[in-house]
Amino acid sequence: MRSEERRTLGLTEAGVELRADGDAQRFAGLAAVYGVRAAIGDPKGWGFFEEFAPGAATRTLAEFDQRMLIDHDTYYLVSRVSAGDLTLTETSRGVEVDSDLDEELSYVRDLRRNVEKRRITGMSIGFYVAAGGAEWQEIEVEEPRADGKVEVYQADLRLIREIELLEVSAVTFPAFPTTEADLRHGALPALRARGDYAAVARRAEHGGEYQAQWRELLKQMERPADPAPDRRHRDHIDRVMRGYQARYRSLGNPAR
Repeated sequence: MRSEERRTLGLTEAGVELRADGDAQRFAGLAAVYGVRAAIGDPKGWGFFEEFAPGAATRTLAEFDQRMLIDHDTYYLVSRVSAGDLTLTETSRGVEVDSDLDEELSYVRDLRRNVEKRRITGMSIGFYVAAGGAEWQEIEVEEPRADGKVEVYQADLRLIREIELLEVSAVTFPAFPTTEADLRHGALPALRARGDYAAVARRAEHGGEYQAQWRELLKQMERPADPAPDRRHRDHIDRVMRGYQARYRSLGNPAR
């Protein structure tokens, strides 16, 4: 079962602003960014790094009917592609947003005012990863430490090549405000889609206070079957025989 995922951009990346449109104003921003590596959770423990590849939204923007919301709440519908008041454009930077602001709606007037006062500064997307649209790689990461040295560690990178974009949102919090939200909307859906039981079990060891969520995910996944008994027996015999062969070669070699 697929789960919707969410990713957010803060003030610097999203570039949320109001643009003049005659006597009215329009909302503009960047909802998703390409070619930038971001941490989802703690990459040293239960998280990973993630990057959207250029072109990840090409197909979805041509085929889907996206909406613009406030804080991912479907009640606060600002605009819609098929209604002609929302334009999503894919550029080299990512997915650019240009939306009408219908001030007949009280919450849209609130949105405009909150953007003016810089109370709302971020953007987010709700999406599915398309079938076969992501690949996982192991990468080496260099991280500067407070003592001036560099720590090197191994981490996973999830490279997303194709998404199914559901909606874009203007958001109050330009990043996940809690670890639980990061887990629920970031790591768990991604790892469920990955379908690697061992990868999830390894991260569950770092789950801390959220062990219940990790256990629930593991229950939803198929645990790899143990090798059949006869296969385990053959493997054991093979290891024993290789040990004997190595020992007797050593005893029979006068140079040792």
